Amino acid sequence: METHAQQAAASLRSESGMIPIVHYRDAADLATHKAVCFAEAERAVGPILEAVRTRGDAALLEYARQFDGFDGTSVVIPADECHAALEELGTEFLCAVETASENIRAYAQMQLPRERSTSSPDGRRLGWIVRPLDSMGVYIPAGRYPLPSTLLMTVIPAQIAGVKKICVACPRPSAEILGLAAYLNVPHVFRMGGAQAIAAFAYGTGTVPKVDRIVGPGNIYVAAAKKLIAGETGIDFIAGPTEIVIITAEADPAPVAADMLAQAEHDTEASAILLTTSRPLADAVAAEIERQLDSLPTAPVAREAIVRNSAIVLVDSLQQAVEFSNRLAPEHLVLHDAGLLPDVRHAGSIFLGPNSPEAAGDYCSGPNHVLPTSGAARLRGGLSTADFVKVISVQELTPAALAKLAPAVTSLARAEGLEAHARSVEVRIRG
Repeated sequence: METHAQQAAASLRSESGMIPIVHYRDAADLATHKAVCFAEAERAVGPILEAVRTRGDAALLEYARQFDGFDGTSVVIPADECHAALEELGTEFLCAVETASENIRAYAQMQLPRERSTSSPDGRRLGWIVRPLDSMGVYIPAGRYPLPSTLLMTVIPAQIAGVKKICVACPRPSAEILGLAAYLNVPHVFRMGGAQAIAAFAYGTGTVPKVDRIVGPGNIYVAAAKKLIAGETGIDFIAGPTEIVIITAEADPAPVAADMLAQAEHDTEASAILLTTSRPLADAVAAEIERQLDSLPTAPVAREAIVRNSAIVLVDSLQQAVEFSNRLAPEHLVLHDAGLLPDVRHAGSIFLGPNSPEAAGDYCSGPNHVLPTSGAARLRGGLSTADFVKVISVQELTPAALAKLAPAVTSLARAEGLEAHARSVEVRIRG
């Protein structure tokens, strides 16, 4: 059944295009995220998780053969296969990888939490140390599009953090993915996918090591598996369809349309929304989307995403647009006017100005492209070096500092009925 916003959108489609053009007052339902129905997916993956947990490699191989067409005897991809793939990669691709790697590495280094310690006049020495996770696992999808860029975005921050054991899973890795695993010196690469790959990383098998955190995108079954094992190991977040919001009062319609289609071509469930005060710009962008779709190789996917999940929303002011965006908490937010930045509260990643396309962030400008979707940007930003470290508090008290704190500690401890807590302080003070 269509929502009110969808019905309004259908009645207000631009004459020059298929994307809905709606007024802000009719767009409330656009700010309501699609409920990703994990119930069916969880029922499907639950037995897979349990089978891999209890039967290890035997179950892993069974599911790899059933779902991924795997015909080998081990999911381990030998290092020489990855190095052979690296040797075959073209110079142009490797130059692009080098540019992207340098920028991602520099940004990840900037994100790394720094250790700190400070001494107070009363004798308390307080601070924290930063320690990396022991291990992590990356899931790289192999569906409609292979994503070697995701390998860069996930492995490099973990390396900067100091993670010693880095593992990669991909059910059908392309030559680029295999080659980049060698380029990044990743020693543990596995030809496995789906919920069984998540289970292998979560529980460990004879072949696949258990890891401390699992990151990377995937389909609904991968997302459901990550949701179910979140108590066993860390995850990044449970991702839904990709999304972009663009806010501008005036712009060249061609780049705006191109940015929207760049998001729409990912998936038929993707969403691209333009918020603007200008009806002429809305019409021009709608027409430009149609013009660009005519020559776009991924048009069948992009058009469905544009028609079903996207819109151009006419707002009364840019401030109204920002507030609407904050309700959406979009994965990607493009602001042509940098002056709006102070009002943004929720977004996965922000692109300022007309020359900062989201595609640059997808590949090589530096910030991570593994980002929260479906409103999760209310809670956190994108994947970062901080996801692969622990910030551990450290405290040291002098006798004078403990004596000063003693009345407060003992009073609070006894209020909670924890007498031994109080005595553990008093025994030091009284000698």
